[in-house]
Amino acid sequence: MKLETIAIHSGYDGDPTTKAVAVPIYQTVAFEFDSAEHGAALFNLEVQGNIYTRIGNPTNNVLEKRVAALEGGVDALSVSSGMAAIHYAVVNIAELGNNIVSTPQLYGATYTLFAHLFPKQGIESRFAESDRPEDVEKLIDENTRLVFCESVGNPAGNVADIAGLARVAHKHGVPLIVDNTIATPVLLRPIEHGADVVVHSMTKFMGGHGTTLGGMIVDSGRFPWREHADKFYMLNQPEVAYHGVVYTEHYGAAAYVARCRTVAQRNTGSTLSPFNSFLLLQGIETMALRVERHVENARKVAQFLRDHPAVEWVSYAGFPDSPLYPMAQKYMGDPRCSLLTFGVKGGLAAGTKCFNALRLFKRMVNMGDAKSLACHPASTTHRQLSSEEQEKVGVKPEMIRLSVGIEHIDDILADLAQALEARHSAGTDEETALVRSGGM
Repeated sequence: MKLETIAIHSGYDGDPTTKAVAVPIYQTVAFEFDSAEHGAALFNLEVQGNIYTRIGNPTNNVLEKRVAALEGGVDALSVSSGMAAIHYAVVNIAELGNNIVSTPQLYGATYTLFAHLFPKQGIESRFAESDRPEDVEKLIDENTRLVFCESVGNPAGNVADIAGLARVAHKHGVPLIVDNTIATPVLLRPIEHGADVVVHSMTKFMGGHGTTLGGMIVDSGRFPWREHADKFYMLNQPEVAYHGVVYTEHYGAAAYVARCRTVAQRNTGSTLSPFNSFLLLQGIETMALRVERHVENARKVAQFLRDHPAVEWVSYAGFPDSPLYPMAQKYMGDPRCSLLTFGVKGGLAAGTKCFNALRLFKRMVNMGDAKSLACHPASTTHRQLSSEEQEKVGVKPEMIRLSVGIEHIDDILADLAQALEARHSAGTDEETALVRSGGM
């Protein structure tokens, strides 16, 4: 099936009892056992079935199968948020004394997790000088357990060289984990280019309506865990936390995501609500159509901003003269993602005035909503980073990030035009101080 068809049908053939066409919401905590023997067989992994919604639910299972199919993976695990997905994806195979290597262009919360939380757990995070594979490879050593990147950096807009990063990761016997939230499988499927694990904030383009938190971990099933048993003993030796199962033997290609479910999720409980799964499934059905409009509107917005005399710069991967263009062309072809950033002439004060004047665009930190959204990363999503760290991940003080929605393009451009006109009224010192203090 083609992607648009997968988004509507994959993972569900109808409910055998009720014949429901829509995926039912199984809003239940637990599931009944036929007998003590049946319960024991489930816990011993001798038979398949549902036990407790924290580690599996029929509604969630449909969502997992659908996203796995969209990304070309063997299996997937739904969790309560995108950050939970990233957390589980790392701690599933990295522990005290290990390190992870990442490209520098990251979402602010991801950077904070890597730079400040993981080190307190004994996992060192190493950030490369750039997203070039050769810069990433410099930091890999015998204690490295994975390489991480965002397919499209948020908010930098860079498109990672996934094939190149996969090549250097595999050369050193570690997997490549890719956050594909911004691109979505509509524009880019990292597994096709060598990625081993894909993570998503389902909250963004997958859900698409700004209503529902959710995260997903997709296992490609391709990384040879058995060949690197010395590094990944947790997948190749009996798991004391789960009945002594040896994941590579029992689960085969899906060993990685199975351990995420039975160790990380079962014991720490970041579980997606079945109702949230239902809402996310509704969003996925229209994802391809929405992304098409997002992309088209963003292209027109980028050109409008570039031509506007009040705009100092525009960062958009669709411009042939942009340094972002070659990788975007290689991995996405003609379509471009709808993420773009720009700076207003006059610097921070003028940019603040423009940002405050937006009417149609909602000033908020979400992305991928049907509505057009604007964000000032330096004062919000990346506020916890120092100015030096902000620069390293691609955030400028005056930067405004746009997530272009699916409204009529004339209305979108009209709002930007009036906001840019308002920037002529210079921002006050108080407004500038407000942004710098994180008060916006």
